[in-house]
Amino acid sequence: MLFTNVRYFGADQRFHTGNVTVENGIITAVEEKNGQAEKLLLPGLIDVHLHGNRGMDFSDGGSFQYEEMARFLAKNGTTGFSATTMTLPPAFIEKACRCAAGFAKAETEGAARLLGITMEGPFFSAAKKGAQNADYLLPPDARLLSSLQEAAEGLLRIVCVAPELPGALDFIRTATDAGFRVSLAHTAADYDTAAAAFDAGACHLTHTFNAMPPLLHRAPGVIGAAAEREHVTAELIGDGMHVHPSAMRAAFKLFPGRVCLVSDAIPPAGAENGTYSLGEQPVIVKDGRATLLDGTLAGSTATLFACLQNCIRFGIKAEEAVAAATSTPAKALGVQDRFGAVAPGFAADLLLCSPDFELLTVFLGGEALS
Repeated sequence: MLFTNVRYFGADQRFHTGNVTVENGIITAVEEKNGQAEKLLLPGLIDVHLHGNRGMDFSDGGSFQYEEMARFLAKNGTTGFSATTMTLPPAFIEKACRCAAGFAKAETEGAARLLGITMEGPFFSAAKKGAQNADYLLPPDARLLSSLQEAAEGLLRIVCVAPELPGALDFIRTATDAGFRVSLAHTAADYDTAAAAFDAGACHLTHTFNAMPPLLHRAPGVIGAAAEREHVTAELIGDGMHVHPSAMRAAFKLFPGRVCLVSDAIPPAGAENGTYSLGEQPVIVKDGRATLLDGTLAGSTATLFACLQNCIRFGIKAEEAVAAATSTPAKALGVQDRFGAVAPGFAADLLLCSPDFELLTVFLGGEALS
């Protein structure tokens, strides 16, 4: 297959005009040429933080559900993802990990690739639990993490923790040494505590601005500590509800080249208004806004492609926005050598778009989705 006269997003995180050749599911050549491109060719988007869609939840397990959710993702431009668990009893999380590992091995046709598992909870602060279920919160437990990784067959990539909890720093060191990407999340930590956690090996920040103290001039908190450390990537929910457009623009300045755009999509994504369940808690969805019964925001109903479109609409430079949804999450999952760019040797998971970022066709392994 040959894509001619397209504006493609290269490994240097810049757009180039030219031709792209695909053979046997792999990009084999890119040829830069002068001229006016008619369409955009993007790498498939990668979402490192999402819980489900179409009324189904990754934490519930079930191979059929995984297939349906992954097909929905692919159809909407997310070709790779990290299935994200909730704060639930360890047995429930273990079941979800086993199911995710089974789905990853199945290589389901027409579905997004499962590139990892993100463990959001249960090692969180009750003060910043957000939509997590307080009944199942636990202190950091390296043995539990190890057993869950065994169930996941090595697919657990990102593990979240509130660094102010007893034993958290030792947990972060142990998890980092074992190859996990540790993310600070659902935390009331101050600047010094967060700084110590990042210096101990934490390198990711879960849904920046949400479920953490704000960035204040005399109390910079977790956000200030993360922004100062160039090894830290920062998730940003791009649905336009969790973070104000001005704060989104600020995040791209605080974390240049380090923003990891996420949907934080929950089961109601792609479904109708109504009442759903998330972590054994009722969630009400009305006009795209998902809340617990007390009004707490409970994740997003957006697709990652819609989040990308929002970023550009809010004034983020297109190349920065695309990188935040492709190459940066690929690095977070450790798959940057195969995904996240239109470059030779990379998987031909591609999005053909109009010049104004309307999704036209999705390609998985070089094959167009019908």
